[in-house]
Amino acid sequence: MSLTVSLTLLAAAFVLILANGFFVAAEFGLVTVERPEAERAAAGGDRRARTVVNALRELSFQLSGTQLGITITSLVVGMLAEPALGYLLAGPLTATGAPTGAVPGLAVVVGMLVASAVQMVIGELVPKNWAVSRPLQVARFAAGPQHAFARFFRPLITALNTVANRLVRTLGVEPTEELASARTPGELVSLARHSARAGAIEQDTADLFVRTLSLAGLTAHHVMTPRVRVSALQATATAQDVLNLTRATGLSRFPVYRDRLDEVIGMVHLKDALAVPAADRLRTPVDTIAQSPLMVPRTLPVQPLLEQLRSEQPIAVVVDEYGGTAGVVTLEDIVEELVGEVRDEHDAADLPELVQVACDDGRLAWEADGSCRIDTLLTIGLSVPDGPYETAAGLIAGLLGRIPVPGDTAELPGGWRLAVRQVSHHRAERMRIVRMGLVSAALPVSAGAGTTAVHAPRTETCPVPIGPRGTADGARCPASVDVPRTPVDAAGDAAGAPAQVVRAPAARVAGR
Repeated sequence: MSLTVSLTLLAAAFVLILANGFFVAAEFGLVTVERPEAERAAAGGDRRARTVVNALRELSFQLSGTQLGITITSLVVGMLAEPALGYLLAGPLTATGAPTGAVPGLAVVVGMLVASAVQMVIGELVPKNWAVSRPLQVARFAAGPQHAFARFFRPLITALNTVANRLVRTLGVEPTEELASARTPGELVSLARHSARAGAIEQDTADLFVRTLSLAGLTAHHVMTPRVRVSALQATATAQDVLNLTRATGLSRFPVYRDRLDEVIGMVHLKDALAVPAADRLRTPVDTIAQSPLMVPRTLPVQPLLEQLRSEQPIAVVVDEYGGTAGVVTLEDIVEELVGEVRDEHDAADLPELVQVACDDGRLAWEADGSCRIDTLLTIGLSVPDGPYETAAGLIAGLLGRIPVPGDTAELPGGWRLAVRQVSHHRAERMRIVRMGLVSAALPVSAGAGTTAVHAPRTETCPVPIGPRGTADGARCPASVDVPRTPVDAAGDAAGAPAQVVRAPAARVAGR
């Protein structure tokens, strides 16, 4: 073999390495390109993008074509490069003092290693990295020639695909021609969170998107105001009692029940009471001005529930499987599942339900309201076991296995301790959460001296007068409640330091 022939073979091998790189780029470009992006470009008149979309419709066939091209070029590169490099390397190896009998074998081995390295870098890694970084650009560049190559070798590719598909079916898998372009809700959630971490979208936008997707899995039970916090009127109450209850709670709609809350017979609005002449309000029974209530089962998904609330009434009574009243749900309850707490002129402003507090030994500690949502607790890193509860009060009751009393403590994995501080209506009203193993840094001032506040929906109950029955269980307090707060010791209990005040917000209840 002459020097000219060897160089010619090497040049041909290098061209085939470039061809191999083209097929690799085409393969990764078609696999990584986002179909919606290609379709938008095609709709805008991009002919190359239209070719990409056509290739994606028969992706399995096109990928088989790229594999055929990669296989052919790789084999031919080896056939051409190894003997040429062996000839060119024989002289240098002899000059190094290698044994004469071993020179041919060494030249072939070294030539194979050199050819493989060049093939790997130029023919594999460079086009692969390019395609992954610029999928649409690479797909537009490669789709046309790749489509022509696959069409020329269609009979061979079809035959190979048929054999491969039969082997795949023996494994119990049905081959598909194209990748699924749709994404499951879980995949979309992961994409949104990844995009937020990468800075592609704002974190608030990602959170809203995730909550919107999560809304599909919720029912009326998940978004309702529980019956223990419902402000309601007995049928024997008067129109004046509607005004009194509105003045006390800031609400405008109330369920009307006959003898107990499980027997809801209507829904009264403030404007119905105002329509009664002032002189007649004390003797006008509320059931005479109430409207027919909208009743929905607790298992009703949020989407049809939202449609009913929009088309019929903005408030509905949620009925459990036994026919009793489980609670009430409003349009605002659903909106708050998406955007968080919605405050109006009757709500206390900027009032946290989860507050980071100073601990005497420097450990991380938070003061939480019993109605603090589990998803809010997760934001501080609390490890919460699965269970049938949705609030901090439900969590502590589930861990204790009984009605909590002040002083009860429970521990969670990860060194977390929950200490009950106040109990009201058989539920933990206030509790202290301590991370036993970590020491806190200086706390920024947010909700009070030495506190950091986390805001989320918060509930509070208090009795308010309604007339004949005297009080309505679970009515919203007309003003916020001041809860004394003191630093905690290592065990998470009150240490007796000078009290600070955290303003707990009024309840989120129906009828807004």
